[in-house]
This record gives sequence, structure tokens and C-alpha cells, in this order.
Amino acid sequence: MPPHFALRAVAHPFVLSLAFILSAGVAHADLKLCNATSSRVGVAIGYQDKSGWATEGWWNIASQTCETLLKGPLPSRFVYVHAIDYDRGGEWGGKSNMCTNDKSFAIRGVQDCEKRGYKRTGFFEVDTGEAKEWTIRLTDPAQGKAEK
Repeated sequence: MPPHFALRAVAHPFVLSLAFILSAGVAHADLKLCNATSSRVGVAIGYQDKSGWATEGWWNIASQTCETLLKGPLPSRFVYVHAIDYDRGGEWGGKSNMCTNDKSFAIRGVQDCEKRGYKRTGFFEVDTGEAKEWTIRLTDPAQGKAEK
């Protein structure tokens, strides 16, 4: 049974719980996000690879679906996530500032976002523990912790 981690994130005006589940499969090595909420969500990610820092977005993920955000082994131990609840408002964010844009984007570097014409956005950090694949699961408050 994979280890489970739970984190509560405050989203205005809702409190949404966020659970991370380490996938146990061997065949695929991907970063996935499963939207177990009753809302549509927009997701942006940040990571550091051999070329430096990168942010990418927006994946529009329907309620009760999963999406592969990165194919192949994770580029680094730490992945950063920012998500927006399109239907009820609110967002999942954090203290790690990275660059985003309003429309689809792939941005290199995390410095001087505004000077380069981007938004400075707070991401939360996900420690994958050197795993080659990882699944992030967004849940509604009533669902509580991640499934075991």
C-alpha cells in the first residue's frame, strides 16, 4: 500500500483539502493530477530540470477526472503546484513564487516575472521523495482524506 500524505489548503471562500498519493505502478513514470472535486479546476506546475526552472499551465481538468501533467520520470524531487477552482472560486497556492500567464504558457525562469510581462504567482511545494512518478489528488472538504 503506498504512503498517503494529506495537506489542508485554504481557498477563499472554501476550505479544500489536498491529498498526495504516491502511485505504485512500475510501467509508467508520470506526474498526474486527479480532480476529485465537484468543480472544474485549472492547474499550473513548476519544477527544476537540467535546463533550470520552468513553469507550465494551464491544464483545465474536469470534475472527477485525472490528467497527466508531465510524461516520463519526474524532473526533480520537488514539484510546485498552483490550482484554481473555476466553479466556486478560490485557489490552492503557496509561498514559492513563480511566473504564470493568463493563457496557456511554458515559461523558463522564476525571477523578475513582472518585468518579463508575466504574473508572480504563489505555488505550494510537493516533496515527491525522489519518486519517479507521483499523483496529486484534489478533493472537496466533505471527502476528507485520500482513499487508501
